[in-house]
Amino acid sequence: MVQAYILIQTEVGKAHAVAEVISEVPGVVKAEDVTGPYDVIVRAEAASVDDLGRLVVAQVQRVPGITRTLTCPVVNL
Repeated sequence: MVQAYILIQTEVGKAHAVAEVISEVPGVVKAEDVTGPYDVIVRAEAASVDDLGRLVVAQVQRVPGITRTLTCPVVNL
């Protein structure tokens, strides 16, 4: 299982709506709107890195109101 944090920037005033929509996407564990350089932080999981990439590109990035994403895979050292 691959886990990652997805850091999201949104259009002004869209963070809460984006977090609500993304929280319903399969593979998303949690989506919260936050303050700082990013507007929403998502915890996601997938069976493989390829599946994680598909989750981000095919589902998360298509949510209206998102302007940029940064995916940070979790590593277990």
